[in-house]
Amino acid sequence: MNRDNYIERGSRDYQRANLALFIAGFVSFSTLYAFQPLFPLLVEEFSVAPATASLSLSVATFALAWMLPISGSISDSTGRKKLMGLALVLTSLLSLACAASTVLPSLLLVRLLQGIVLAGVPAVAMAYLNDEMSARAIGPAMGLYIAGNACGGMTGRILTVLLADLFPWRTAVALLGVLAVLLSLLFWWLLPPSRHFQSQPFQLKPLSLSLINHLREPGLLSLFTLAFLFMGGFVTVYNYATFYLLAPPYNLSPSQVALIFFAYAFGAAGSSLMGGLTQRMGRPLLLGIALAIMAAGILMTLYATLPAIIGGIVLFTIGFFGAHALASAWVGVRTPVARAQASSLYLLAYYLGSSISGTGGGYVWSFWGWPGVVGLVVILLALATGVTLFLTRLEGRTRQVETDQQLSSENLRARSLSIR
Repeated sequence: MNRDNYIERGSRDYQRANLALFIAGFVSFSTLYAFQPLFPLLVEEFSVAPATASLSLSVATFALAWMLPISGSISDSTGRKKLMGLALVLTSLLSLACAASTVLPSLLLVRLLQGIVLAGVPAVAMAYLNDEMSARAIGPAMGLYIAGNACGGMTGRILTVLLADLFPWRTAVALLGVLAVLLSLLFWWLLPPSRHFQSQPFQLKPLSLSLINHLREPGLLSLFTLAFLFMGGFVTVYNYATFYLLAPPYNLSPSQVALIFFAYAFGAAGSSLMGGLTQRMGRPLLLGIALAIMAAGILMTLYATLPAIIGGIVLFTIGFFGAHALASAWVGVRTPVARAQASSLYLLAYYLGSSISGTGGGYVWSFWGWPGVVGLVVILLALATGVTLFLTRLEGRTRQVETDQQLSSENLRARSLSIR
């Protein structure tokens, strides 16, 4: 693709676009995950079980998951900036509606709507970068966007809890909503207009056919399964570590417990390190190492000392971010066409794992406590290891077929030359 007239690294438009998309990631994931550290407060106010309180996150991620595969196609007809800006403003206003909800059913309904509108950001932001950035600028810009996602997820959780220490939780959510509204307006002002976007009519049939083809490919299906398994384990740990550390013998305050989300910073560093080792060690081996790190981390938390629990969660987080970075990049490598749709399916499985295991883990917590949560996560990681081994063998067979085809082609070429 000729990118002579595209946004170049270091230009004013490059800086504006990066800041705008950083804000988009921040607003999206801060509003999506703001309720995760508030589960104990919801349990107390609504007199419900922890699993029921976790629905305040699970219904949002569930709705987000199912909307992702079609959000990119919708943006192909409506425009990237318009859809992202509308999604950010709506999720911000829905945060204010969450604060006004006085009963749990209405809160869950608003969170469901929030998940639906949030699907207009992740895949569309990546499409915008691919549309508008030069080849030299895409990589760094994508990295900054993902950093905004991680920063938003971490800051949204911590900020919400710190505000909830000072005010009722509804006031904390409302303040976060007001901040999100202001940042969404700043996004509209900052993001350069789409210069290379070409509107296409929304067609459901081609979309459905390509999605089905992705699901028929064993390698992609394995990667989608991995996303479901390790994201399910990751969200389960963070959902119920809050309850574990608030209770005796630790008796931490909510704001102290929220500090465990700083483990995300270590996780981001770990994913960058593993990404740099891909060419040297290969994805299959690195993915196995990442899963082993996750397993070692979660087992460390069984030691009943606070340093071991915190250290274990940090180690587990490093392994998760590494596994996620490797698997999500592997999707693009295995997808010759319709890569955006394949990435959307990966994210669908990713958020389904968050929704199903995140809430199902609540029942495990209620019956068996933290050892039960650890056992559930170990089972998920064991299944993920099995899928990784299958994927490794599949990768080996694919390479062998490619080698055989190359040798066959070379032999045919040699025969052709000899005949001449």
